[in-house]
Amino acid sequence: MRALPTLILVLVAAVLALPVLAVVGSWLQWNGVSAQILREMAATVLPEYLAVTVQLSVLVGLGVVAMGVPAAVLVTVFDFPGRRSFEWLLLLPLAMPAYVTAYAYTDFLQFAGPLQTWMRASFGLEGRLLPEVRSLGGAAWVFSFSLYPYVYLLARTALAERAPQLMEAARLLGAGLPRRLGEVALPMARPAVAAGTALALMEVLADYGVSAYFGIQTFTVGIYKAWLSMGDRVAAAQLATVMLGLVVLLLWLEQHARRRLRFAGGTARASSSEARPIALRGARSLVAWVLCLMPVLMGFVLPVAFMLRPLAADWSVLPWDRFLGWAWNSVRLGAMTAVLAVLAAWFLAYCLRRQPSWPRRLAVQTVSLGYAVPGAVVVVGLLLPVGWLQARWPQAGAGGLVTATVLGLLWAYLVRFVSVALQSMQAGYARVPRSLDESARMLGAGGLELAARVHAPLLRRAGFAAALLVFVDVMKELPATIVLRPFNTDTLAVVANQLARDERLGEAALPSLALVVVGLLPVILLSRTLRAERRPAEGDLGV
Repeated sequence: MRALPTLILVLVAAVLALPVLAVVGSWLQWNGVSAQILREMAATVLPEYLAVTVQLSVLVGLGVVAMGVPAAVLVTVFDFPGRRSFEWLLLLPLAMPAYVTAYAYTDFLQFAGPLQTWMRASFGLEGRLLPEVRSLGGAAWVFSFSLYPYVYLLARTALAERAPQLMEAARLLGAGLPRRLGEVALPMARPAVAAGTALALMEVLADYGVSAYFGIQTFTVGIYKAWLSMGDRVAAAQLATVMLGLVVLLLWLEQHARRRLRFAGGTARASSSEARPIALRGARSLVAWVLCLMPVLMGFVLPVAFMLRPLAADWSVLPWDRFLGWAWNSVRLGAMTAVLAVLAAWFLAYCLRRQPSWPRRLAVQTVSLGYAVPGAVVVVGLLLPVGWLQARWPQAGAGGLVTATVLGLLWAYLVRFVSVALQSMQAGYARVPRSLDESARMLGAGGLELAARVHAPLLRRAGFAAALLVFVDVMKELPATIVLRPFNTDTLAVVANQLARDERLGEAALPSLALVVVGLLPVILLSRTLRAERRPAEGDLGV
């Protein structure tokens, strides 16, 4: 009986890892057709995919660092009017899906948009007055303002640990402010900046909505073209392995940076009441205020205002009659996935807690890779084994069970997002003393009774946070939903994408804003968590 939980654990991990393993194993299905397609792509479009993806990644990497690092330093090291508000305001762009931000800026800044139309009418000008929004630079702009909170959040956490105390020690030793920033604060934040940048770049690689809408030829768009336009899933999967390799490299860099972050940050806190943020006054305070305001303005306030404009102009054009159906589909899929993901994550974390053997650790680590895998890769990897089974045993009807069904969609969602729930559940278990397990077993509680009567009440908050995060991620997921959704089961994300691609940006505002409202939920939860963590530290500093 002891081997049964391990067997179930391995089976669950195998089901969740199957799409990724299928993509890697696609090279075993090498044939003449896929070889010819790959040779043609290597000679024509593959260099462009690689070049555009690298250029976009470099621009976004520079953008998120340029906005995230100054914001983190300002709210952590300095004190100025509005600093406490900016601590959580700078998180707001996390609520905006990148493709929604792209729709908003395109609607307002394009040639026929209200800004250029007003400029031509007011100043008697003609032609295009602003750079083309749908371009590589426009995509980098959108991603930078949407993803900089990854860098800001990790850098802020790293600096909040010990930066004020160490900078105060450096001041007592005679170091000026520029030297304290350059030789104390920024080196402490460097691992966090690297980890946050890697997370942002993984989001860029996983994106489909912005790249497809702007016409940017990235690897994700190329995978869909090889699969849907050329009709060869094997070639698409083999192309996906290239992007999978890039994701694995970024994941390794992120984990390496996090290890350095734990070493650099430490756990000790100084108790000196002198280690307080540096007060800024006058022009310096104004500069700090503007530097913190600009990312919030560009990444959240203006996109929301651009989306509200068509709602305020003409409510009659909005698809109110169909909105409730789209919202119900999104909520239903999100809720089902959240429940399944929390249950699966709870089971995985519980098995690892009871017996942290190497097979169990390997299974859990394999499942944890799913969030880093782009949705396009998951979809291709999911349909490859299904197509193989359908070709050999058509009477089994494997394709009908997964393709265009809720089952297939939930499978893809779980592959991608169960690791989000797993991290939350493992963090919850880390706060549960193991002595409680020993006491329950001494009182005769078995495995199921221990999990239900001891662990479940203590993990209620962790489970709620995990369900909320998974729910919001599913609501915003676009690539997997577009391909695998059942017929007549459009979600808010799919409808927003379809309306925007049809140049019906005014109608796309309603489902897009609904996604923003839902995205605010984890941001509120995160801001409350940060405030709760800050209070003990401020008590230590005498604030």
